[in-house]
Amino acid sequence: MAPRWWVRLFGGGARAPLDPSAADLVVVAASFDDAEASSTALARATGWRSEADAVLRHHLRIPAQEREQVCAIAAQDGYLPDPRTDSSSPDGLEEVILQRVQVLDALHLSQERSRMAGLAQRHNGTADGWDALQPDPATEQR
Repeated sequence: MAPRWWVRLFGGGARAPLDPSAADLVVVAASFDDAEASSTALARATGWRSEADAVLRHHLRIPAQEREQVCAIAAQDGYLPDPRTDSSSPDGLEEVILQRVQVLDALHLSQERSRMAGLAQRHNGTADGWDALQPDPATEQR
């Protein structure tokens, strides 16, 4: 086994990137209230580990004809649509969940929320809220 200083200096033991489709992901933080500050939502989060990657998901409702363009714009920032959750809502808008893996903090979360709200509004839709998923600590392999 390499000395600790060797691992700190040259790395090692790095974890594999978080897989957004992993079966053991659980919601650790969420807010569907536009007025709630990101810092407040993260402060009340249960099980959220601030140093670990999370799957940040933004829940949007947009007209079906805008979906392709919204997804293409979001992809420029590394967001992909979650294929498991797209559906139509009663108001004629299509639910699209855009997700990406990142380390979550209040500042960057606030920026992303604002970006997604603007994107949805420019395409005649709305951003309903966000949630963040991380592996369930009970099932996560260390």
